[in-house]
Amino acid sequence: MAAHLFAAIDVGSFELEMGIYETTSRNGLREIDHLRHVISLGRDTYHTGKISYHLVDEMCQVLEEFAQVMKSYQVEDYRAYATSAMREAKNSQIILEQIRVRTGIQVQVISNSEQRFLGYKAIAMKEAEFQKIIQKGTAIADVSFGSLQISLFDKDSLVSTQNIQQGILRLRENLSGVWSDRQTVLGIFEDMVDNELYAFKKMYLKDRDIKNLICIGESILYLARDEVAGKRVDRISAADFQKFYEKLIQMPVDQIEDRFGVNQEYAHLLIPAAIIYKQILEMTGAEMLWVPGIRMCDGIAADYAEKQKYLKFTHNFDDDILSASRNMAKRYRCNTSHGQKIENYALQIFDAMKKFHGLGTRERLLLRIASILHDCGKFISLRDSSACAYNIIMATEIIGLSHAEREIVAEVVRCNLDAFRYGEGSIRAGKLTAMLRLANAMDRSHHGRLDDGKLQVKGNKLIISTSYAGNLALETIAVEDKADFFEEMFGIRPEIRQKRRV
Repeated sequence: MAAHLFAAIDVGSFELEMGIYETTSRNGLREIDHLRHVISLGRDTYHTGKISYHLVDEMCQVLEEFAQVMKSYQVEDYRAYATSAMREAKNSQIILEQIRVRTGIQVQVISNSEQRFLGYKAIAMKEAEFQKIIQKGTAIADVSFGSLQISLFDKDSLVSTQNIQQGILRLRENLSGVWSDRQTVLGIFEDMVDNELYAFKKMYLKDRDIKNLICIGESILYLARDEVAGKRVDRISAADFQKFYEKLIQMPVDQIEDRFGVNQEYAHLLIPAAIIYKQILEMTGAEMLWVPGIRMCDGIAADYAEKQKYLKFTHNFDDDILSASRNMAKRYRCNTSHGQKIENYALQIFDAMKKFHGLGTRERLLLRIASILHDCGKFISLRDSSACAYNIIMATEIIGLSHAEREIVAEVVRCNLDAFRYGEGSIRAGKLTAMLRLANAMDRSHHGRLDDGKLQVKGNKLIISTSYAGNLALETIAVEDKADFFEEMFGIRPEIRQKRRV
């Protein structure tokens, strides 16, 4: 039973964290050390758009220490991810290069959807409790220093996730000049959060019965620690949280420091954090909060362990990505039955062409998402639907996809009807475009005439054989129209063949 040591580093908006984890096939994933350093990168970014040199210097010194700790543990591998403060900083590329040169640590800036997906995976590590809770209407409130993410579950499926740019530090910094007037500031805080949550409630909570609220984020770990006689709890009723909140907002800052064991700078952030959680609780009408006690580093470690096959989840995350995509298609009034047929045809094409396209399971998932969303642009314009679809997809977060992957999906959907941009579009996007175009052509009539079709490569042809006895002129013309680009991409030409009945 070999043990593997891994380090997860989170370069966050308010702190640097590193977790050292041990993974074994028998015991799964276990944290054996945790280091944390408070550094307010987000304050610079949200004020000036850049991170100042003195903070870069401090950050490099801390990361150098992290590197020494990794060396002492003899970790086999690590992942270092930066989130919103670095993501929004104009000088992020300069900073990342300084970190690499001075510390040897390669930091990768991840998109918001990737960041939230890692938190989601960390929750899923507590599988028994997680699976039990999401059987009823559940929302995940992921409150970070830069923004907050609200994800909705319905009967074990992720139905929607939205990011709101109103994080704890951003909220606090917006009103730093009037902090001395506690009551005024509390009222303004609540109004600001309510204004941000109003649109979400109107669009996504209609007719949804939310019973449970899963709360994650650094601040909730401190807030939950004091809830019952100073002990750490993971379940809090809505009524008990309200009582706790009423006590908290009356505490002077020095008392908050003592009660929660934080410094003055962090103490100033706990009240804005509590306000955000309270407003989300009231908006959803949830009866219970579950605090799984996870951090960003836990999600980084869980994701790594799963990809290395050291850890296996029973929960299917690809299904969540597809579920969220289907709900997005529903929101934009996509033709559901036609989309399902295209998705099925596209998967048959992908699987039949395995030896020729050189793509993997991730690209197969992207093709499915592109099939689901291929006509979402028609919601805005029938005349220019492909450009509208591109803009919709690029403007909508799909949890679990990186920005680059979302761009591939958007480009494939755009090129379904528009010309492929040689030299600009990636080869992966071109291959997926050829498959989506062919799948769309196979259901040109929208009547599923090729539902019984079998696909097989013979020589330099992809034969689509069917027993359908009716008129396939429309599908045949459409497939022939898309055949040149398909052949250009793969060296294989598609062709429909009807089986003759005796």
